[in-house]
Amino acid sequence: MFTGAVGPLGIGIATLWLSLIVLLPLAALAFHSVSDGLGTFVDAITAPAALATLRITVVVSLVVAAINAVMGTVIAWVLVRDEFPGKKFVNALIDLPFALPTIVASIVLLSLYGPQSPIGVQLNATEPGLVVALAFVTLPFVVRSVQPVLIEADREVEEAAASLGAGNFTIFRTVVLPVLAPAVLGGTGLAFARAIGEYGSIVLIGGNIPYKTQVASQYIQQQIEIDRPVNAAVVSVALLVIAFVVLFVLRLVANRGLRREEDDR
Repeated sequence: MFTGAVGPLGIGIATLWLSLIVLLPLAALAFHSVSDGLGTFVDAITAPAALATLRITVVVSLVVAAINAVMGTVIAWVLVRDEFPGKKFVNALIDLPFALPTIVASIVLLSLYGPQSPIGVQLNATEPGLVVALAFVTLPFVVRSVQPVLIEADREVEEAAASLGAGNFTIFRTVVLPVLAPAVLGGTGLAFARAIGEYGSIVLIGGNIPYKTQVASQYIQQQIEIDRPVNAAVVSVALLVIAFVVLFVLRLVANRGLRREEDDR
């Protein structure tokens, strides 16, 4: 009987591949960050410039993730539940940030929101400019996470709630949102993780101004250029830890929500 299990060979291949592609590079990075001792590690991570760039990166990424959590869910809802001319084009457009080189996005955004902005809005070298750029490259994560769940959602439960007199907001809050919450959280976590490590889309419009718009990826590049690779490795490890913790916590929350939903059935 076919069980779908891959057996020890499949597990071994998967483990080997993950080790070569993920675990070994991360281990090498972590080792390099402490190669000059823990004192150097602490000094590098607590340097004012490093703390400032981490603060800017985390704050802007949280804002972008929150925006995408709302707007990504709305866009997914429209694409699944509504019919309108050009729907297939819009659906394909969502994936454009995945395919488009991010430096192209930065050029486009700079031409639109830069000093010669044709619409009179100048956002370059500002934190709102960072938010716009990061929102562009992270938009697909929530949309593509929520869409399949909406497609598979049981519409009969919503119709039953409506027949009992529940309003649209009540139906969404009590029936739809609990089903969507794990997907929204998962997509939001991925958007946040992508945002804290993004470089290409903000390299031009961000301005790379220390203590103002310099994000961690730009700080890392700067440290490498001035021959401080250990400092770059230390900040890189900090980003990895932040991303891992956020994704791990959101995954726990999402799994808890799924178990609660299964218990309620």
